[in-house]
Amino acid sequence: MDAYKAALMAATKPDIKNNNMDKAANSPVYDSASQVTPELEELREIIRYRNLVGQMVRRDILTRYKRSVLGVAWTMLNPLGTSIVLAVIFSSVFGGSDKSYPVYVLAGLIAWNFFSQTTNAAIVNLVWGGGLLNRIYIPRTVFGVSAIGTGLVNLTLSLVPLIIIMLAYSIPLPPSMLILPIPILFLAMFSLGVGLFISSLAIYYSDVAEMYQIVLLAWFYLSPVIFKDEFLPPQVLAAIKIVNPMYHMINLFREPIYEGRIPDLTEFLVSGLWAITALLIGWIVFSRRADEFAYRV
Repeated sequence: MDAYKAALMAATKPDIKNNNMDKAANSPVYDSASQVTPELEELREIIRYRNLVGQMVRRDILTRYKRSVLGVAWTMLNPLGTSIVLAVIFSSVFGGSDKSYPVYVLAGLIAWNFFSQTTNAAIVNLVWGGGLLNRIYIPRTVFGVSAIGTGLVNLTLSLVPLIIIMLAYSIPLPPSMLILPIPILFLAMFSLGVGLFISSLAIYYSDVAEMYQIVLLAWFYLSPVIFKDEFLPPQVLAAIKIVNPMYHMINLFREPIYEGRIPDLTEFLVSGLWAITALLIGWIVFSRRADEFAYRV
């Protein structure tokens, strides 16, 4: 009888070894090789949500011009009017005998407006649209990338008054303008990097957005939008070239238009290095703090 009970208990006793093996097979296994960094994960997600980026760009464009009397024409008239004002005020100081000085100013202003508007939009979009992060999942970089997309549309429209001004001053459209997509790409990369970096700070410190406006104002007057190199002392010009990346971005954009020549390789390399460095720093800082944004906005 005792032998029977022992056999019965042995037959009905759970197989602890097999159960442990089953649990091990069903439990998640950490594989360091399958993990990706936050930067690569954010890049993969922004590619996956590229349609959302397109919809946000479309929304920004429609919202901006929906109730405007002039509509899309305002994008062309705004830089045109601003450049005329700047050209009239500063032509006697910086223009000299150069009759095409308004073209110089407008080309620099288009590049500068793209940078200032997209970096500001990246901050505003993240702060005001950050409430979505508490409800649904979207890549946090979508706000910065969509700001760049909207800026590219506006920049393209701004080239129309530039061409009109060039024709008005009997300046032929040079073939060198065909390489403009490269300076625009570098400008977009640099703007995205700066926008992401400033946005990551603005989430934690609300005063950053207001302080950035002051920085932009000083940055504008240190950039070659209205002045030419020959009007600056050599020491000052050398310092600006070292510390001001927008000096290289604006000149790389303007030279194919105003001077009608293709910039040399060194100018491409310097601008490209600034653009890549800014984008990497901004993307890394933003991506590593992105998970905290839902609790901050």
